[in-house]
Amino acid sequence: MKVTEALLGEHGVFYVQFDHLEQTLPAVTSLDWVKAQAALIQSAISTHAQLEDELLFSAIDNHLGQGGPVAVMRMEHEEIESTLNAIPEIQDVELICSRLLGVIQLARQHFMKEEQILFPLADQVLGSEQLHALGERWAERRRVDVRI
Repeated sequence: MKVTEALLGEHGVFYVQFDHLEQTLPAVTSLDWVKAQAALIQSAISTHAQLEDELLFSAIDNHLGQGGPVAVMRMEHEEIESTLNAIPEIQDVELICSRLLGVIQLARQHFMKEEQILFPLADQVLGSEQLHALGERWAERRRVDVRI
């Protein structure tokens, strides 16, 4: 499996979580529940971003140099993570819901850029063999067996 396919699969899981939160957050009044949901999203996004950076972004940088679309993706990762990292300090439910919905919107836009721009770019510059090797590293890091 290509690393881009694995990362796309992770995006699919996020989309389900995002849909659920977008439906439920407007009616939430529990500070603890919202903080717990934010912590789950923060943990998952953090490991996802770290794997993207270490495996895919670094490989693209090796071929194209730093900058370009990868630099934009890294900046967006930082923006998403800094917003999520600030949530535990907030004590207002409505403000947390607003921030979390904003992060979801930013993450959706970010994923769209990866799927429409970065992943096709990776196919062009890295090629199938390297993407499959990176996919194996992704599987090792995620502790999953993807052999068929």
